Amino acid sequence: MRVILAEDSALLREGLVRLLAEEGHEVLAAVGDATELLAQVRQRQPDVVVVDVRMPPTHTDEGLRAALEIRRTWPGVGVLVLSQYVEKRYATELLSTDSEGVGYLLKDRVVQVGEFLDALQRVAEGGAAFDPEVVRQLLSRTRHVDPLARLTIRERDVLDRMAQGHTNNTIAEQLHVSRSAVEKHVNAIFEKLDLSHTTGYSRRVLAVLRYLGS
Repeated sequence: MRVILAEDSALLREGLVRLLAEEGHEVLAAVGDATELLAQVRQRQPDVVVVDVRMPPTHTDEGLRAALEIRRTWPGVGVLVLSQYVEKRYATELLSTDSEGVGYLLKDRVVQVGEFLDALQRVAEGGAAFDPEVVRQLLSRTRHVDPLARLTIRERDVLDRMAQGHTNNTIAEQLHVSRSAVEKHVNAIFEKLDLSHTTGYSRRVLAVLRYLGS
């Protein structure tokens, strides 16, 4: 993969550079602010970027706003947000507009290097990778309008794993059910959330995220 990193912590940034290089990936640039990130993406057109939420100069949401700009301007570039924080306003916009090639992981909850690398690969290939805690916090914004109330407990279990970017095969393994059972649950979820006629992989994540801004 061709990767650009945006992380204001020099120690973490250099650690990620070494990790990715050791795994055989090409790190095109490693920058410390959102402005330079956009400049490097414009110049180098990577497969995927890894970006923190809070970056200079204000350390609030510069990174996430840059991620949104990348999604709008270069939709073919995957975006993996890696942060300690869930910035709800812009995260909702990022995850609900187009879920293909998007991920959001929390640094403190990535317990294995392989977990991070798998998520990065998935996002670079046009898939999705969401930390369940990110989904939980975003969903908490809209409990007054609960589009998930019609779902059964098992459908919610399936939906939670869909939102993390897992395939039907992986969901079946985790829930100890057959693939056909998972497919039936997925179809029921799409039907109950009025997504049956939505085409493309994105509806798997939109099943959780499309109502977050409502």
